[in-house]
Amino acid sequence: MATDIRRIQAALHEQGIDGWLLYDFHGVNPVAKNIVGLPPEKFMTRRWYYFIPAEGEPHGLYHAIEASFFSAVPGGRTVYRTWQEIEAGLRAILRGSRRVAMEYSPECAIPYIARVDAGTIELVKKTGVEVVTSADLVSAFETRWDPGQLESHLAAARFLYRVKDEGFAETSRRLQAAGAADEYEIQQHLWAIFQAERMISDSPPIVSVNAHSADPHFVATANDHAPIRPGDFLLLDLWAKTAAPRSVYADITWTGFAGERVPEKIQQVFDIVRGARDAAIEFVRRRHGAGELPCGWEVDEVARTYIRERGFEDRFLHRTGHSIHDEVHGNGAHIDNLETRDTRRILTRTCFSIEPGIYLAGEFGVRSECDVYVDEKEVRVTGPLQEEIVRIGVRK
Repeated sequence: MATDIRRIQAALHEQGIDGWLLYDFHGVNPVAKNIVGLPPEKFMTRRWYYFIPAEGEPHGLYHAIEASFFSAVPGGRTVYRTWQEIEAGLRAILRGSRRVAMEYSPECAIPYIARVDAGTIELVKKTGVEVVTSADLVSAFETRWDPGQLESHLAAARFLYRVKDEGFAETSRRLQAAGAADEYEIQQHLWAIFQAERMISDSPPIVSVNAHSADPHFVATANDHAPIRPGDFLLLDLWAKTAAPRSVYADITWTGFAGERVPEKIQQVFDIVRGARDAAIEFVRRRHGAGELPCGWEVDEVARTYIRERGFEDRFLHRTGHSIHDEVHGNGAHIDNLETRDTRRILTRTCFSIEPGIYLAGEFGVRSECDVYVDEKEVRVTGPLQEEIVRIGVRK
């Protein structure tokens, strides 16, 4: 961690911040655990603080019964038992600082950064410091991938593309054998593959047909699912990571039609969504080539403008994409100028989804999702792009 501390201190100097105060209680701030390097499975029941100053040695403030958990964390340490000792400890480690970064977002503009409760912010402010957002620090030091994480993402992506193919193939097999399938049985067929190959996901995949595909987060259950028949539109959304330590997610969405002749309206909407996706990717590539990567909100606006100009702005219900890391929705820059205005710049060695969608309530919804990894050399889509709606074979 010593190398990371030196890099963090350089960034603090560059941003004119006197230090970064990391805080957690009962796991509410996973950013703090990641930066300090605590194992994800390590669960603390008491408040802890770790201050990285722009200059000098870091210093931790830990409860007496949990101080041993931090034995490998570099820097000085103060052990507390009482609330009075917390206040005194904070005054001591923050002495001389004026501006201190924490996982705080003004007006909760970026909820993924707003991890520290208002009361703790008030407590820190009592020491006389100004609390500023750590959003740019989080992007730089919590969401960048090392080579092993990139490889884990590519392995997860290969798995998802294979499972996506199996999803459409299994639907076709059932349609040809019995003339019908249903969302839940296809979902469970795919979920069994996840489990057999020890892939990690926080939910079974989305398998949604017709009107259900117009609900972006519909997840079929044993009691709530629809049949899939010839002439139906089908959306598959899959996300997973490997079981290896420090692995990161991949996340894709593809669509298909049960039959050979796709209805004109579905094809029109698909073409617009595909165009918005490609426009966003090309915009990131142009800015990368010019030597200045864009902010997340700018990329969102490119895709949103493409859809707006074609008359479907009010049917694009969500942001264009999200950061991807060890959680499927990571803490880096999101591709968002709708739910938030994410002013954070996309950084090299980070990954995000591009997934515009158009949702026609009661009819169908089209989303096309790929993952984009950016490094110093290129902007890389980490799997095949869907260029045409998949034709799902049916009984003739």
